[in-house]
Amino acid sequence: MRRSEKEIKDKAVIIDVLNRCHIGRLGTIGRGGYPMVKPLNFTYNEGKIYFHTATEGEKIDDIKRESRVCFEVDMPIAYVKAKNNPCEADYLYRSVIIKGRARIIEGMEEKLFALKCLMEKH
Repeated sequence: MRRSEKEIKDKAVIIDVLNRCHIGRLGTIGRGGYPMVKPLNFTYNEGKIYFHTATEGEKIDDIKRESRVCFEVDMPIAYVKAKNNPCEADYLYRSVIIKGRARIIEGMEEKLFALKCLMEKH
């Protein structure tokens, strides 16, 4: 991270951002090596990000081909107006970016747990 002074290192703050955001963006490595970003509903539980998707399609194909993913959420805080110079305007926000490996849940017990977590959040 270029501006390390802005990095959120407090795990409680990171979890709070994850719990307050409803839409996240999943980055996968698409066909031909091109990055793909897909918005989706998600939930966070005990160090894991869960999301629901169809059993077929680009997301699943990408994850089956390459499990390395990136996940991002952002939460707006405030817009800072510029007095005279538009270059001085700013938008304050918090974001969490997670790099990891995705896996497809196969077991019915874990699937039901993940869906329960999603329903409780949304």
